[in-house]
Amino acid sequence: MSEFVTLEVEGAVGTIRLDRPPMNALNAQVQEELRAAAHEAAARDDVRAVVVHGGPKVFAAGADIKEMAGMSYTDMVDRAAALQSAFTAVARIPKPVVAAVTGYALGGGCELALCADYRVAADSARLGQPEILLGIIPGAGGTQRLSRLVGPAKAKDICFTGRFVGAEEAERIGLVDKVVPAEETYDVARAWAAQFAAGPTYALRAAKEAIDGGLSVDIDSGLQIERQLFAALFSTEDRTIGMESFIANGPGKAVFKGR
Repeated sequence: MSEFVTLEVEGAVGTIRLDRPPMNALNAQVQEELRAAAHEAAARDDVRAVVVHGGPKVFAAGADIKEMAGMSYTDMVDRAAALQSAFTAVARIPKPVVAAVTGYALGGGCELALCADYRVAADSARLGQPEILLGIIPGAGGTQRLSRLVGPAKAKDICFTGRFVGAEEAERIGLVDKVVPAEETYDVARAWAAQFAAGPTYALRAAKEAIDGGLSVDIDSGLQIERQLFAALFSTEDRTIGMESFIANGPGKAVFKGR
């Protein structure tokens, strides 16, 4: 049984919920529970989309500095790969993933939000990578995912200064995708995820894989990834259903089976 991270499933939407009061500090135990929840969400057929949520007050205010302060170089050499891979497990869930960001999403909390495909933020949310203020840099993907999302100049500004980014600016630079009143954050994020609950499972998976895989390679290699995934979908039942429904009834009326 997980102590701080749970996966709750309702209506084909899974919610990975962090609950380590008061600030959801991401210690090693939370990281491993996050990995386990991500793997479970990826494996379960009854989960078609995922929300990552830290509760109504805070998303996650970063790593557990008390735990980290006592670690040596060799300790972190041993831990850093596991830290990154726990977050990567969330990024690689082969289903649409949305982060519902309330309160602070700082350091590891911001890096966790960056692992989602879409980010809904409360109008009071504050995001950032303040590791520089501790004499270190982001270590769970922040330098890589942030720069790919907002561009290198903005990522350097955020990482160099360690400043907090308000919700309005975060939306303007593309760090979050939608800003809503704080009390609506989870519901709006869940509604975004719910639209995929009856979608073509393998087509959604292929779209995510093509986009994410293409970001790290040249355009020709990306097109090859897309071509292979595109052709492979012609072996799915949902492709047949979708095309036959389009011919008979027009777009948007197909009832997919997830196969």
